[in-house]
Amino acid sequence: MSILVLSLSLSLHEFSHAWMALKMGDSTAADLGRLTLNPLKHLDPIGSLVFLITRRIGWAKPVPVNPARFSHRRSMRFGMMMVSIAGPLSNILLAIVSYLLSLIVQTIYLLSHQGSMANFNTFSFVGVILELLFLMFWANLGLAIFNLLPIPPLDGYKVFGAALPDKIYYQIMQYERYIGLVFILLVFFGRGIIGRVIGWILAPLAWLIQTPLNALFNAIWTALF
Repeated sequence: MSILVLSLSLSLHEFSHAWMALKMGDSTAADLGRLTLNPLKHLDPIGSLVFLITRRIGWAKPVPVNPARFSHRRSMRFGMMMVSIAGPLSNILLAIVSYLLSLIVQTIYLLSHQGSMANFNTFSFVGVILELLFLMFWANLGLAIFNLLPIPPLDGYKVFGAALPDKIYYQIMQYERYIGLVFILLVFFGRGIIGRVIGWILAPLAWLIQTPLNALFNAIWTALF
């Protein structure tokens, strides 16, 4: 089940980078066959292993982007910001869809069992589907938050950098290799620190998604009965 979540989540993430790059005018990733949801084109062995262990932290092979090919109507930094943010946003969208589907499945189950979950079996087909959807929800939120951290080489660094004044941006660029190296060491040897940071953001973000959807389905259930 984790492998399925890994394949879909990371493939969608990289596909979204490639798709946005193409929209910005750069077909490099598309020309290299990266504009696809085929996980074999995207998955990185080490990043995949880390994701399977943590279910929150992970990465795939970076999509090649050539900012010089962006449309002249857009600055390179704006184009890179759009390409970078497309990946995490796709994971948030997948998380929302997964949670919405879980509510639909639960509603259908309740309708077919007189509104009761008393005899619900977590090992049944419905139970497995719900477990998959919940895993997809939490894993994609974690993946989105991880990638939006403003630290090189993550997407959040490029998004954050696009909003900085040129002088500060280029000063940080001088040290991004060293910052990135320290961060990679943290990923492997300080996962607890990164996990806590992600956890601080994960709970309120999940609440923002779950609360309106739960309210909607509660209203529908009340209207039906």
